[in-house]
Amino acid sequence: MIGRSSELNILNSLYESSKFEYLVMYGRRRVGKTTLLQEFANDKNAVFFPAQEKNDALNLHDFSKMIQMRLDGIFISSFEGWKDAFEYIDKRVSERTLIIIDEFPFIAEENPTIKSILQHAIDHLWKKNKNIFLILCGSSVSFMESEIMGRKSPLHDRQTSSMEVVPFDYYESSLFYPSYTNEEKLIAYGILGGVPRYLEAFDDSVSIEENISRKILRKGAYLNEEPSNLLKAELRDPNVYNSILSAIASGKNRVQEISDYIHEDKSKVSKYLVTLQTIRLVEKKVPCGEGEGSRKGIYKLTDNFFRFWFRYEFTNNAYYEMLGADAASKEIMDGISDYMGEAFEGICMEYFVRKAKRKELPFIPYHMGKWWGNNVHIKAQDDVDILMIDKSGKKGIFVECKFTNSKMPHAEYEDLKTAMLAFPNIEEKYMYFVSKSGYEKSVVRHAAEDGAVLLELNDLFD
Repeated sequence: MIGRSSELNILNSLYESSKFEYLVMYGRRRVGKTTLLQEFANDKNAVFFPAQEKNDALNLHDFSKMIQMRLDGIFISSFEGWKDAFEYIDKRVSERTLIIIDEFPFIAEENPTIKSILQHAIDHLWKKNKNIFLILCGSSVSFMESEIMGRKSPLHDRQTSSMEVVPFDYYESSLFYPSYTNEEKLIAYGILGGVPRYLEAFDDSVSIEENISRKILRKGAYLNEEPSNLLKAELRDPNVYNSILSAIASGKNRVQEISDYIHEDKSKVSKYLVTLQTIRLVEKKVPCGEGEGSRKGIYKLTDNFFRFWFRYEFTNNAYYEMLGADAASKEIMDGISDYMGEAFEGICMEYFVRKAKRKELPFIPYHMGKWWGNNVHIKAQDDVDILMIDKSGKKGIFVECKFTNSKMPHAEYEDLKTAMLAFPNIEEKYMYFVSKSGYEKSVVRHAAEDGAVLLELNDLFD
């Protein structure tokens, strides 16, 4: 299994606990929750129940059969209700036992009373049984947060732990493609993001271009309609959500811009954006160092694959169909450096997070992100690809990221120095540059004089 070592360590420590444990696990679809749980439960005394989208009686029957076979070795009959099933578990468990209910929302949406029944079992039975480790897992992030852990839920505050399973970063994702060069690994991540199910779709024995043609653009391919299918499964009005995501992918980042682009009311767009944030497809960004209430906030797609799909396949579907998948993928790859600009900034951000965790930066950042705003020194708008500021606000790391086919010119170096003038209160300043194709000689010379750090793609994999 690739990655998830930290998650497995947490799960194992809970399993080895000497008391009742109850973990709520959640995360967006395709992120690998079930695979993680299967790997964890593999060598454990476990009951692993995958709930399905069917009526309550059938789920109860399947659950009854599974726990009776696992705990008694024989299935007699279905329990009359979930209360009887949970009481049976309490009576039969005499050694450390893992009870996993995967996709719990399928049951709770069909039978909301199960939350109260389970709460009663936890409070009056299972808390006293030190051998039970319960895991409830779900892909509906909003449901798990509000209906399972939320204040109005009967199960509120019953969990002893919670875990959101998130997509892999660029480094973990690169492990899926041992045959690719580092540049190809980053491009694959820029296209697919860190969702394991998407990463598994590409084959590193063929080129990125061929993978785009076969696995994304070709009709019938799993990734060809995956974003559309996921939205249909998650949301009631997928057409409007499609339009909003397409707008953001095309560079419309503010509510008014999105509203004008898709011809929908601004208040409606705002409401839909909240939902997209809840299911982890969109995030609101503000300039580094400013509060969430900043009026400069913009919206970005959190998932690289959705950004790629809505920029290319969704927008150009009819054109690509006439052009053909192979020619279309070639056209995409011819301009991939332009597409990779935003993705590469995200990759570099993840790199610096890794460096910070290893204590390999001049300080631990308290604020970290992209900055944009007015530079009083030049009386114009300016930006910094990545800005990191310490807790005191006196130290700052300024980063420029370039994913181009030519060496970084000296003008880019000077642009970052100019942007730094917008922060007179930061007394201790550090400069970092990350360039795919290296640096012009004058950049190397001035960096040595200024103490700036020059990084290339291979450095991201140290």
